[in-house]
Amino acid sequence: MPKQLRSDEDHKSVIEQGFTLVELLIVIVILGILAGIVVFAVGNLTSNATANSCATEKQTISTAEEAYKAQTGAYPTAMTDLTAGTGTVQALLKTTPTGYGLGSNGVPAKIPGNPNGCQ
Repeated sequence: MPKQLRSDEDHKSVIEQGFTLVELLIVIVILGILAGIVVFAVGNLTSNATANSCATEKQTISTAEEAYKAQTGAYPTAMTDLTAGTGTVQALLKTTPTGYGLGSNGVPAKIPGNPNGCQ
């Protein structure tokens, strides 16, 4: 009978032993390395997204200016010509762009000190 009790105690001590400090430190270091990789990967994606949105906005304004010129024979004089429409010309843009404004001869111009960071 005493032998039976001893084996139950040995089994309990193995279960209750837990992890060593070295094992926990290794897991924490691995998680830190993975977190660092994720942070750098996500940071790069946001900068690429900003650059792509600026390029898309510039191309959209250029297309709207050319469409306005095709309908009226002249480039628009104000952004409201593209967003609200005038007379027979329908609105070509749904919202007012924030990164670029009207340039000359169908080339969109950067807004100085714009908050979107379009370069």
